[in-house]
Amino acid sequence: MHIPDGYLGPATCGAFYAVMLPIWTAASKIVKKTLKAKQVPMLAIGAAFSFVIMMFNVPIPGGSTGHAVGGVLVAILLGPWAACIAITVALVVQALLFGDGGITAIGANCFNMAFVLPFVGYYLYKAISFNAPIDSNRRVIAAGVAGYVALNMAALFTGIEFGLQPLLHHTATGQALYCPYGLNVAVAAMAGEHLLIFGWVEAIVTALVVKYLQKHSPELLEEKGGL
Repeated sequence: MHIPDGYLGPATCGAFYAVMLPIWTAASKIVKKTLKAKQVPMLAIGAAFSFVIMMFNVPIPGGSTGHAVGGVLVAILLGPWAACIAITVALVVQALLFGDGGITAIGANCFNMAFVLPFVGYYLYKAISFNAPIDSNRRVIAAGVAGYVALNMAALFTGIEFGLQPLLHHTATGQALYCPYGLNVAVAAMAGEHLLIFGWVEAIVTALVVKYLQKHSPELLEEKGGL
């Protein structure tokens, strides 16, 4: 799901940086205000977990990759704003040190994986598990469903961003300047792999960790309020 350099036009990259700047600002303020001191190590662990799970990626036709993110789990444990910070850190480190995702595309990658994914997953988890006891199986199911849906939503946004490039950036003769694949190819490639494979990985990992925490550290699954 990492978008490399050269696949999004400068205007698109700039637009996503412009969108993410206020989101990062809000996230930093909210996390600073609401994250408890004892949860700070969990934030670092969440970033490390997301970093590691995203390193297991598989190339997808069209220039991107498919992989799990772990963002829904971080959002469940710390809230979506904290997850936004954690995943952003992981994505920036991957782009700067490992070349996994382009530097010009950090804004777009963070929008998809550090914003869309944790927020969709967190609120879907809350809706499905509403008022369920901490040890309820409904919370495990909610975690799995949230992980699957959120990852596929992020993949869908990535496919749309790819697919719009030939329409936005092309020569006078119609030749694409950046990503050459239209919506029909880009969306199908991104959505297909994540619907069939990576979404299930995200779902299973999220559900299994929540199940484990129910037995061994149920306090970590308590509601996080404004986070």
